[in-house]
Amino acid sequence: MKIFVSSLIKGFEPFRTAARAAVKTLRHEAIMAEDFAAQPHSPQIACLTGVREADLVVLILGAGYGAVQKSSGLSPTHEEYLEARGKKPILVFVQNGVAPEKKQAALLSDVQAWQGGFFRSGFDDAEGLQSEIIRAIHEYQLAHAVAPLDVDLLEQKSQQLLAPQSRREGSGTPFLKLAMVSGPLQQVLRPAQLESATLKEALHHQALFGQYRLFDHTAGVNDGIDDAALFLEQQGGSRIQLDEQGTLLFRQPVYQAKSRERSGFMLAIIQETVLEQLGRVLGYASWVLDQIDSTQRLTHVGIATTVDGSDYLGWRTQAEQDASPNAGRIHTGNSRTPICVNRPRAAIRLSRQELAEDLMVRLRRQYRD
Repeated sequence: MKIFVSSLIKGFEPFRTAARAAVKTLRHEAIMAEDFAAQPHSPQIACLTGVREADLVVLILGAGYGAVQKSSGLSPTHEEYLEARGKKPILVFVQNGVAPEKKQAALLSDVQAWQGGFFRSGFDDAEGLQSEIIRAIHEYQLAHAVAPLDVDLLEQKSQQLLAPQSRREGSGTPFLKLAMVSGPLQQVLRPAQLESATLKEALHHQALFGQYRLFDHTAGVNDGIDDAALFLEQQGGSRIQLDEQGTLLFRQPVYQAKSRERSGFMLAIIQETVLEQLGRVLGYASWVLDQIDSTQRLTHVGIATTVDGSDYLGWRTQAEQDASPNAGRIHTGNSRTPICVNRPRAAIRLSRQELAEDLMVRLRRQYRD
């Protein structure tokens, strides 16, 4: 684990030495300004970059505020705190028996007023600080211990989520369904966070207007909690579902307007439609994981996908459909097993289109082989 140590440097050397020793005692990596090599940019940019790369931040506060940066009007320590706040877990240690400067008192007040992501403790000397940091990091690790990564289990759980639902999902319309289970398996959202208006509104807005839109912006959206999972859905069957472990379930109607208008019923799944929907679903899923797990505790994903309600439909390209919109080959209704894969989480963002193409090709084979 990478741990960034934030504090004054001048006059705080014994405390920073103690912090480094505490981090190394637990066999973690300390990120400290003293260790940064010569940079082409300012030292403070290097420090803020160190905060972003860290898994955990140790913030040590005493009486002094520190030199003010011209660009922000804040001290480096204050900037580092604001960079970490809301994004990284912060362990805060406040020196006992000191009278803080005016600006430092305001910073302490802000730190103490905010309730999220903190462990707070006081210290009297360097030895005491080292002991407190060791204890705090150890307790943090215990509180966030997770099961070992089992990618086969991720695939298995994602496939289970695609089991037929008891509720009617649409009137004769096939649905692209995709489940994504992230691991190592662990809780990343508290129940209160899952039900928060902020999360729901962010998911809602992204689904309607974001880069990877999944909903029709002209239609209404219903939401609620179903079996301990937050869901958003629209009339017609589009649905997004998220639970406390970051598990995602998507349902998108797969219909081709031209074929329905000309023939009155659907004859085939259109390849380009499926590919486009897979790309948008994967993009939206990557965005959600970045929102709920910005520190990358979830490192891998298991994905399962299928097209439900399409047992008797063929598979055609858009060119084939345009050439003969009222023709099609009806299949005999053979059951199709969901397509399952596992990938590093980063692959959803960095190789989204390639992953969508691979899933589409494997779905196509089930229809054409």
